[in-house]
Amino acid sequence: MPGINRKFDRESHGLGDARPCLREGGLKGSSGRVRERKGTIVFVAWRELRFARGRFLLIGAVVALITLLVGFLSGLTGGLAAQNISSVLQLPGDRLVLQQPENSDPSYATSSLDKNTVTAWEQAAGVESVTPIGIVQSRASASGTDDPTGVALYGLPQHASGTQSNPLFDLAPAHDDEVGVSSGAADDLGVETGDTISITGTDFTVSVVGDDLWYSHTPVVVLTPEAWSEASKRVGGTGEATVLAVTGNADWEAVGAQTGTVAETPLASLTALEAFRSEIGSLGLMIAMLFGISALVVGAFFTVWTMQRASDIAVLKALGATTGSLVRDSLGQASIVLVAGIGVGLAAVIGLGTLAGQALPFIISPLTTLAPAVVMAVLGLAGAAFALRSVTKADPLTALGSNR
Repeated sequence: MPGINRKFDRESHGLGDARPCLREGGLKGSSGRVRERKGTIVFVAWRELRFARGRFLLIGAVVALITLLVGFLSGLTGGLAAQNISSVLQLPGDRLVLQQPENSDPSYATSSLDKNTVTAWEQAAGVESVTPIGIVQSRASASGTDDPTGVALYGLPQHASGTQSNPLFDLAPAHDDEVGVSSGAADDLGVETGDTISITGTDFTVSVVGDDLWYSHTPVVVLTPEAWSEASKRVGGTGEATVLAVTGNADWEAVGAQTGTVAETPLASLTALEAFRSEIGSLGLMIAMLFGISALVVGAFFTVWTMQRASDIAVLKALGATTGSLVRDSLGQASIVLVAGIGVGLAAVIGLGTLAGQALPFIISPLTTLAPAVVMAVLGLAGAAFALRSVTKADPLTALGSNR
């Protein structure tokens, strides 16, 4: 018939001569169904990867670029988040207690808990231990220099009851004239153990240099509770604790209502950091939009591509190809393009991210590389699957010339 005997265009469809393809698998039986010999690719979608290299290289390059953008944003988001919350995540306790303002949300920047509040929590039923912790932002400078550096001052007891050793509490000094500094603060100030730094006009000796801990983009310096209280008053604070680290199994809502406070889990309390909430919200929205764009781009490409070869798919159906085999073949084609593009983009993220990490707060981890890559692959396949409507609805009569 004319519809079957028509020649396929090598350049536009990448099919070449259909007869060698049929000879590979052969026609078996009177039904005319095309049977696949094991290990032999029969249908056109796989052959198109070789004959239409330019088109697939183009979509692969687009996928790689989107992966690069998503990976960089994820790494930057992780780095900025670490510079916001790395010290807060080291606070001990089952719940962190902050002051609950009447007309606003709790905030680390404005929270102030007096001694009566601390006592009420210590005496509450089910509470095992309460550790008052002070946090305030100030400036510090190395002895003999006039170049101050922004730092976050923590007031911590050296041995907090009910707490285990962690990077934050390991910085707690033993004496009021000593401080523990994080590695970021030590680098910014240019100091090491035994050096002297000035905070709010008072000199302190560096007793220990610890891990890289941050609070709201400022490196951490730890003082004793007494020294911190005095420093807080000198910068306009109340000198009272900012947050309570509470361990136990109390009625958190009832005690909070009685004391004008709110008790949150450490992770939930992160929303009380304004900088963290705004940064993660905006960057997270950008990442989500890029994920959506990736699904849209891949889906649009395969939709147009599938529509262009609708008549060829109808020919294969007329020759006996099943809808399921055509769908598997098309999704396999999309998988190859996605894996190749995402792989190239992922390699670029790791390579360029390593260089960027020397100047920017950039984190390379499975959460910022592999997780976005998996999401990209899933969304890309979802977009390709949407394009398969032309495959599932292709009418074999089209190949027989019924629409001509």
